[in-house]
Amino acid sequence: MRVPETLRDVTTDTQTGLYRLTRYAHGGGCACKIPPGELEDVVRGLVAAGPVPGAAGELVVGLDDGDDAAVVRLPDGNGLVLTTDFFTPVVDDPYDWGRIAAANALSDVYAMGGRPVVAVNLLAWPRGMLPFDLATEVLRGGMDVARAAGCHVAGGHSVDDPEPKYGMAVTGLVDPERMLRNDAGRPGQPLTLTKPLGIGVLNTRHKATGEVFPQAVEAMTTLNRDAAAAAVAAGARCATDVTGFGLLGHLYKLARASGVTAVVDAAAVPYLPGAWEAVRAGYVSGGTRRNLDWVRPHADLTAVDEEEALLLADAQTSGGLLVAGEVPGHPVIGELVPRGEHVLVVRRAGRGST
Repeated sequence: MRVPETLRDVTTDTQTGLYRLTRYAHGGGCACKIPPGELEDVVRGLVAAGPVPGAAGELVVGLDDGDDAAVVRLPDGNGLVLTTDFFTPVVDDPYDWGRIAAANALSDVYAMGGRPVVAVNLLAWPRGMLPFDLATEVLRGGMDVARAAGCHVAGGHSVDDPEPKYGMAVTGLVDPERMLRNDAGRPGQPLTLTKPLGIGVLNTRHKATGEVFPQAVEAMTTLNRDAAAAAVAAGARCATDVTGFGLLGHLYKLARASGVTAVVDAAAVPYLPGAWEAVRAGYVSGGTRRNLDWVRPHADLTAVDEEEALLLADAQTSGGLLVAGEVPGHPVIGELVPRGEHVLVVRRAGRGST
């Protein structure tokens, strides 16, 4: 949608006159998350001391290890998966932003090995600055992705906010005996990554320059449904998705919760086309740098330089699954070993080129 002449400023494209949604937010996508270390300080001590009297079911996955979603075992034995995710614009196109945000919210259910059933929209909109026609496109994008996932969308909640934000709260189902969780990793298991890295640096370049990267949009709008189903079918029981804390951040949480050390073969990690060029040009978000600072005290990163370490910590939006186990059709990028001096070790054992 074009911007009226009287409203044109740094938040529009000077050549096309179109709204630049990413300019309306201080951050973009999952890079705008509260830094992981600060977040852990906020929620520390909020774990329930025991069962909740009168609760309709047993909480089997909660705050303890910062897993991707909550899981409640219902009296009939089924597992109820509950999660929510929303963020500021990661791309300028409103329809694509809606698709990306929905795929990202649904991913938390897939990361638990579950199936999404129903979602509700979460929308914050600067009604005095952006027309509601754009909000309609955002919601349409989210609905289209949810429908493709076989997930109902039923209403939601909206507020007037200086920054645009969109996402979903999703409820799904999972078999508690076959679900994926981040504390079930064991020594000897390989590590599989189901989407290439580099989404964050490409999004940061998009925000700064307006360049569009279709490979990043395609990666972010691809559902993790098939990868999750393949992981469960292969017998995997430990996984997480790679989003705002980057590969290293989410792997650190998985290895810490499982009591193991995670070893990454840097040469085996796949990247989107253009990712290396973007990091070398300095398009690195503050969230990515905070991710690296958070894991550095617990990691041996001597095998890689700073640019490669930043890519490994790159804040992804709607990234892939990281699975303790082999998933057919996806690369193995490392393994879990008995806990050693470091929780994370990055080495270069394979063959690869940067």
